[in-house]
Amino acid sequence: MRVKIHREGTNILIILLLILAIINVPAWMFIRPAVIPIIFSSVSGVVFLLVLNFFRSPRRHFRGDPRNVVVSSVDGKVVALEETYESEYLHRRVIQLSVFMTIFNVHANWFPVDGRVLLVRHHSGRFMSAYLPKSSTENERSTVVIRATNGQDILVRQIAGAIARRIVTYAEPGEEANIEDHMGFIKFGSRVDIFLPLDAEIYVKIGDHTTGGITEVARLQ
Repeated sequence: MRVKIHREGTNILIILLLILAIINVPAWMFIRPAVIPIIFSSVSGVVFLLVLNFFRSPRRHFRGDPRNVVVSSVDGKVVALEETYESEYLHRRVIQLSVFMTIFNVHANWFPVDGRVLLVRHHSGRFMSAYLPKSSTENERSTVVIRATNGQDILVRQIAGAIARRIVTYAEPGEEANIEDHMGFIKFGSRVDIFLPLDAEIYVKIGDHTTGGITEVARLQ
Protein backbone atom coordinates (compact mmCIF):
# COMPACT_ATOMS: atom_id res chain seq x y z
CA MET A 1 0.00 0.00 0.00
CA ARG A 2 1.66 3.20 -1.17
CA VAL A 3 1.03 6.44 0.73
CA LYS A 4 1.48 9.95 -0.60
CA ILE A 5 0.24 13.41 0.36
CA HIS A 6 -3.15 14.29 -1.10
CA ARG A 7 -3.18 17.27 -3.44
CA GLU A 8 -5.83 18.94 -1.25
CA GLY A 9 -3.24 19.31 1.49
CA THR A 10 -0.20 20.53 -0.46
CA ASN A 11 -0.83 24.27 -0.15
CA ILE A 12 -2.01 23.99 3.45
CA LEU A 13 1.14 22.11 4.46
CA ILE A 14 3.43 24.61 2.71
CA ILE A 15 1.71 27.58 4.37
CA LEU A 16 1.76 25.85 7.76
CA LEU A 17 5.47 25.07 7.40
CA LEU A 18 6.22 28.73 6.61
CA ILE A 19 4.17 29.93 9.60
CA LEU A 20 5.94 27.52 11.93
CA ALA A 21 9.32 28.61 10.57
CA ILE A 22 8.45 32.27 11.18
CA ILE A 23 7.58 31.40 14.78
CA ASN A 24 10.48 29.07 15.54
CA VAL A 25 13.48 30.75 13.87
CA PRO A 26 13.17 34.00 15.91
CA ALA A 27 12.49 31.93 19.02
CA TRP A 28 15.83 30.13 18.63
CA MET A 29 17.63 33.38 17.83
CA PHE A 30 16.31 35.65 20.58
CA ILE A 31 14.59 33.71 23.37
CA ARG A 32 16.45 32.29 26.34
CA PRO A 33 16.61 29.95 28.19
CA ALA A 34 16.85 27.35 25.41
CA VAL A 35 14.06 25.26 26.94
CA ILE A 36 11.49 27.76 25.59
CA PRO A 37 12.42 27.41 21.89
CA ILE A 38 12.69 23.66 22.44
CA ILE A 39 9.07 23.66 23.64
CA PHE A 40 8.03 25.83 20.65
CA SER A 41 9.73 23.46 18.22
CA SER A 42 8.28 20.35 19.86
CA VAL A 43 4.73 21.71 19.75
CA SER A 44 5.25 22.88 16.15
CA GLY A 45 6.49 19.44 15.15
CA VAL A 46 3.44 17.74 16.67
CA VAL A 47 1.07 20.19 14.96
CA PHE A 48 2.74 19.69 11.58
CA LEU A 49 2.69 15.88 11.90
CA LEU A 50 -1.02 15.93 12.82
CA VAL A 51 -1.90 18.03 9.78
CA LEU A 52 0.38 15.87 7.62
CA ASN A 53 -1.54 12.85 8.92
CA PHE A 54 -4.84 14.45 7.81
CA PHE A 55 -3.69 14.54 4.21
CA ARG A 56 -2.36 11.03 3.75
CA SER A 57 -3.52 9.65 0.42
CA PRO A 58 -2.87 5.90 0.25
CA ARG A 59 -3.35 3.97 -3.00
CA ARG A 60 -5.42 0.92 -2.15
CA HIS A 61 -6.37 -2.20 -4.09
CA PHE A 62 -9.41 -4.32 -3.24
CA ARG A 63 -8.31 -7.95 -3.31
CA GLY A 64 -11.67 -9.70 -3.05
CA ASP A 65 -14.40 -10.41 -5.60
CA PRO A 66 -15.56 -6.95 -6.79
CA ARG A 67 -18.88 -8.16 -8.25
CA ASN A 68 -21.78 -6.51 -6.40
CA VAL A 69 -19.48 -5.56 -3.53
CA VAL A 70 -19.97 -2.41 -1.45
CA VAL A 71 -16.81 -1.11 0.24
CA SER A 72 -16.52 1.57 2.88
CA SER A 73 -15.98 4.99 1.32
CA VAL A 74 -13.81 6.13 4.22
CA ASP A 75 -11.64 5.13 7.14
CA GLY A 76 -13.55 5.45 10.38
CA LYS A 77 -16.16 4.00 12.72
CA VAL A 78 -19.66 2.80 11.85
CA VAL A 79 -22.00 5.13 13.78
CA ALA A 80 -25.35 4.45 12.08
CA LEU A 81 -26.86 1.33 10.53
CA GLU A 82 -30.62 1.52 10.21
CA GLU A 83 -33.60 1.44 7.90
CA THR A 84 -34.75 4.90 6.84
CA TYR A 85 -36.56 6.78 4.08
CA GLU A 86 -34.28 8.53 1.57
CA SER A 87 -36.21 11.57 0.32
CA GLU A 88 -33.70 13.47 -1.83
CA TYR A 89 -33.35 11.15 -4.82
CA LEU A 90 -34.23 7.50 -4.19
CA HIS A 91 -37.64 8.20 -2.58
CA ARG A 92 -37.88 4.82 -0.94
CA ARG A 93 -36.92 2.99 2.23
CA VAL A 94 -33.25 2.01 2.35
CA ILE A 95 -30.51 0.95 4.73
CA GLN A 96 -28.40 3.88 5.89
CA LEU A 97 -24.80 2.99 6.74
CA SER A 98 -22.79 5.88 8.18
CA VAL A 99 -19.06 6.00 8.92
CA PHE A 100 -17.60 8.81 11.04
CA MET A 101 -14.02 10.00 10.54
CA THR A 102 -11.91 11.46 13.33
CA ILE A 103 -9.01 13.86 12.82
CA PHE A 104 -6.67 10.85 12.91
CA ASN A 105 -8.23 9.04 9.94
CA VAL A 106 -7.38 9.27 6.25
CA HIS A 107 -9.79 11.84 4.80
CA ALA A 108 -9.93 10.69 1.19
CA ASN A 109 -13.29 9.25 0.07
CA TRP A 110 -13.53 6.21 -2.21
CA PHE A 111 -16.39 5.15 -4.49
CA PRO A 112 -18.30 2.44 -2.58
CA VAL A 113 -19.38 0.52 -5.70
CA ASP A 114 -18.35 -0.01 -9.30
CA GLY A 115 -20.73 1.54 -11.80
CA ARG A 116 -21.54 4.91 -13.37
CA VAL A 117 -22.17 8.28 -11.71
CA LEU A 118 -25.70 9.55 -12.34
CA LEU A 119 -25.88 12.66 -10.16
CA VAL A 120 -23.66 15.01 -8.17
CA ARG A 121 -25.37 17.69 -6.10
CA HIS A 122 -24.03 20.09 -3.44
CA HIS A 123 -26.15 21.42 -0.58
CA SER A 124 -25.30 24.36 1.67
CA GLY A 125 -26.12 23.86 5.32
CA ARG A 126 -25.04 23.99 8.93
CA PHE A 127 -21.83 22.74 10.58
CA MET A 128 -23.09 20.70 13.51
CA SER A 129 -21.12 17.74 14.78
CA ALA A 130 -21.22 15.11 12.04
CA TYR A 131 -21.79 12.48 14.72
CA LEU A 132 -25.40 13.70 15.14
CA PRO A 133 -28.06 11.89 13.04
CA LYS A 134 -29.65 15.12 11.75
CA SER A 135 -26.32 16.24 10.27
CA SER A 136 -27.13 13.94 7.33
CA THR A 137 -29.88 16.31 6.17
CA GLU A 138 -29.03 19.64 7.82
CA ASN A 139 -25.26 20.04 7.46
CA GLU A 140 -23.41 21.16 4.34
CA ARG A 141 -23.15 18.07 2.18
CA SER A 142 -22.64 16.62 -1.28
CA THR A 143 -24.78 13.87 -2.77
CA VAL A 144 -23.43 11.39 -5.31
CA VAL A 145 -25.70 8.81 -6.94
CA ILE A 146 -24.07 5.80 -8.60
CA ARG A 147 -25.79 3.18 -10.73
CA ALA A 148 -24.01 0.00 -9.72
CA THR A 149 -23.12 -2.68 -12.24
CA ASN A 150 -26.15 -4.74 -11.14
CA GLY A 151 -28.48 -1.84 -12.07
CA GLN A 152 -29.28 -0.63 -8.54
CA ASP A 153 -28.85 3.03 -7.60
CA ILE A 154 -26.61 3.70 -4.58
CA LEU A 155 -26.62 7.14 -2.95
CA VAL A 156 -23.52 8.39 -1.14
CA ARG A 157 -23.51 11.56 0.96
CA GLN A 158 -20.37 13.46 2.05
CA ILE A 159 -21.18 15.46 5.17
CA ALA A 160 -19.29 18.40 6.66
CA GLY A 161 -18.96 18.73 10.43
CA ALA A 162 -18.11 21.20 13.17
CA ILE A 163 -14.43 21.24 12.15
CA ALA A 164 -14.65 19.99 8.56
CA ARG A 165 -15.76 23.00 6.52
CA ARG A 166 -14.55 21.92 3.10
CA ILE A 167 -16.05 19.13 1.01
CA VAL A 168 -14.40 18.30 -2.30
CA THR A 169 -16.21 16.02 -4.76
CA TYR A 170 -14.32 14.68 -7.78
CA ALA A 171 -17.16 12.53 -9.12
CA GLU A 172 -18.91 13.90 -12.19
CA PRO A 173 -22.15 12.73 -13.86
CA GLY A 174 -21.51 10.23 -16.62
CA GLU A 175 -18.10 9.06 -15.47
CA GLU A 176 -17.28 5.54 -14.40
CA ALA A 177 -17.06 4.76 -10.69
CA ASN A 178 -14.48 2.29 -9.44
CA ILE A 179 -14.00 1.22 -5.83
CA GLU A 180 -10.24 1.82 -6.11
CA ASP A 181 -10.69 5.48 -7.16
CA HIS A 182 -11.18 8.57 -5.02
CA MET A 183 -14.70 10.00 -5.13
CA GLY A 184 -13.72 13.08 -3.13
CA PHE A 185 -12.13 14.45 0.01
CA ILE A 186 -13.40 16.04 3.24
CA LYS A 187 -10.82 18.26 4.88
CA PHE A 188 -10.29 17.53 8.58
CA GLY A 189 -12.69 14.65 8.86
CA SER A 190 -16.46 14.28 9.14
CA ARG A 191 -18.80 11.56 7.90
CA VAL A 192 -20.02 9.67 4.84
CA ASP A 193 -23.44 8.01 4.53
CA ILE A 194 -24.17 5.19 2.08
CA PHE A 195 -27.81 4.37 1.29
CA LEU A 196 -28.29 0.75 0.25
CA PRO A 197 -31.23 -1.37 -0.95
CA LEU A 198 -33.15 -3.18 1.78
CA ASP A 199 -32.12 -6.55 0.39
CA ALA A 200 -28.38 -5.77 0.58
CA GLU A 201 -26.40 -8.20 2.73
CA ILE A 202 -24.71 -6.16 5.48
CA TYR A 203 -21.31 -7.25 6.81
CA VAL A 204 -20.66 -4.65 9.53
CA LYS A 205 -22.29 -3.48 12.74
CA ILE A 206 -22.33 -0.34 14.89
CA GLY A 207 -18.90 0.33 16.35
CA ASP A 208 -16.93 -1.52 13.68
CA HIS A 209 -13.92 0.25 12.18
CA THR A 210 -13.58 0.40 8.42
CA THR A 211 -10.84 1.08 5.89
CA GLY A 212 -11.84 3.09 2.84
CA GLY A 213 -11.66 1.17 -0.43
CA ILE A 214 -10.85 -2.06 1.42
CA THR A 215 -13.48 -3.05 4.01
CA GLU A 216 -16.41 -4.88 2.45
CA VAL A 217 -19.42 -3.42 4.28
CA ALA A 218 -22.17 -5.01 2.19
CA ARG A 219 -22.99 -6.97 -0.95
CA LEU A 220 -25.79 -6.21 -3.39
CA GLN A 221 -28.20 -8.91 -4.52
